Amino acid sequence: MTGTVSRRAPGKLFVAGEYAVLEPGHPALLVAVDRHVTVTVSPTGDTGVRVESDLCPGPTRLRRRDGGLEGVEVGDQKRARDSLGHVVSAIEVVDALLTERGQSPPAMHVSISSRLHRDGTKFGLGSSGAVTVATVAAVAAYAGLGLTPEERFRLAMLAAVRRDAGGSGGDLAASAWGGWIAYQAPDRAAVREMARRDGVGRTLRARWPGFGVRTLRPPRALALEVGWTGDPAHTSVLAGRLDALPWRGGTAHRRFLERSGARVRAAIRALDEGDDDGLLRQVRGARQVLADLDDEVGLGIFTTRLTALCDAAEAVGGAAKPSGAGGGDCGIALLDPAATKDIARLRETWAAAGVLPVPVRVQPTNGSEA
Repeated sequence: MTGTVSRRAPGKLFVAGEYAVLEPGHPALLVAVDRHVTVTVSPTGDTGVRVESDLCPGPTRLRRRDGGLEGVEVGDQKRARDSLGHVVSAIEVVDALLTERGQSPPAMHVSISSRLHRDGTKFGLGSSGAVTVATVAAVAAYAGLGLTPEERFRLAMLAAVRRDAGGSGGDLAASAWGGWIAYQAPDRAAVREMARRDGVGRTLRARWPGFGVRTLRPPRALALEVGWTGDPAHTSVLAGRLDALPWRGGTAHRRFLERSGARVRAAIRALDEGDDDGLLRQVRGARQVLADLDDEVGLGIFTTRLTALCDAAEAVGGAAKPSGAGGGDCGIALLDPAATKDIARLRETWAAAGVLPVPVRVQPTNGSEA
């Protein structure tokens, strides 16, 4: 084992492709932001795993049993389950990889701090994904394993599908690679079955159906503004409601996937070509695709504050949309950074509408440390 190690992973924002990205192989555009979850792993006098987090009062002590971790001493049971479940799953996946390689998983103290929350309330910047990636990276480093960005992503995805195969993994990819990325989700059920059948090591090296990721050049001259509605939203709940509708698998669903994919691919081309105006057009179009979906199925993607957020950005010549599942959390806006008066006016309009401007910058590529 090495000495104390710390790893951090950035949060994320969806630029385009929400909901469609849940289908394997369908593209989304994401960007990593410079707010992080930091995980520090150090030696412990205990024989198991001790976890402390700024989101869960009191330490949690775990022991290894039958290839997993179980609680021995847990303060707030519900908060520990909600906030530490991703951490536990990440440790279990690294443990499984070490065991397959003939190494004994180490006893350790795991400490977690997050800048993706405010007073315990999430901003919607992908905190679950960031803590999963950071935990995988820190625990692996503590055990002496070096990981590439793709290995970090794959281990984090294996940890995520242990809990729920419904999420796209876009947050994990943004946290693993940083910067602007084009992302296609793998078939998570197939990946979970592969790991169950073949083990973690072989699954890391295998082809994952539907999966694709590519880092992209950032816009030439656009400022990213982020607004928080103050209302936390739960992606799994909204996605689950959509999944339960008869809409899924029908003509309207296929049309939505086609329209979303066309906008995402055009936005990726705009980034490749340095066409900022083209990117703005596609972000406006992606907003309309989500609005049409919301009108069709009544999911509640656009709240009053998210609509006000978008309208205010377009009023000063920018492009804006909800980022992620909607229903609360964050929205994004892209604007000309030279128009400082417009940006100041945008922030004032947001504040008047109850939207809190969140100061973030893009986290460069490879922003989560190996």
